Amino acid sequence: MTFEERAENLASLARSAIGLKDQVQNAVNAIKECHLAGHKVLACGNGGSASDANHFIAELVCKYKSDRKPLEGISLNANTAVMTAISNDYGYDKVFERQVEALGKQGDVLIVISTSGTSENVVKAAQKAKSLGIKTIALTGNVGTLAGECDLGIQVQSDQVPRIQEMHAFILHEICEALE
Repeated sequence: MTFEERAENLASLARSAIGLKDQVQNAVNAIKECHLAGHKVLACGNGGSASDANHFIAELVCKYKSDRKPLEGISLNANTAVMTAISNDYGYDKVFERQVEALGKQGDVLIVISTSGTSENVVKAAQKAKSLGIKTIALTGNVGTLAGECDLGIQVQSDQVPRIQEMHAFILHEICEALE
């Protein structure tokens, strides 16, 4: 794909993202409500989505653009000792679920990020969160069932992983900007 084709593809996705505006605002509202009640945001994903989870939590805890009070957040991808211990002792499919059970409390928000919408460990984390009264927000592509299983599903209308990841970054930045 040429640079020009990629730019047009991204522009097309951005135009389709206008339809996501209400869903993004619903995510912002859920996160605001969570923080105002003294709760935290958890986030997780695999591969590039793990990086997105880490980046998003860094924006909450540090800042996005403005100096403000830090917002509480934990990336479930950040502690390699915990991740490898759970993977070794219970299996990689439990790596996020077990952390949600240990760190999550009713009133928190869990953001699960999966370009495929089918990552078993991410799905299990969302299921555990819901069972604990934790609000779930999914960012996915247009495949898989994860978005429909969460309280709020934000689906990028693409099945191309790089384009989905680009839009996830855009959506997460939109959330950060609205929170500030």
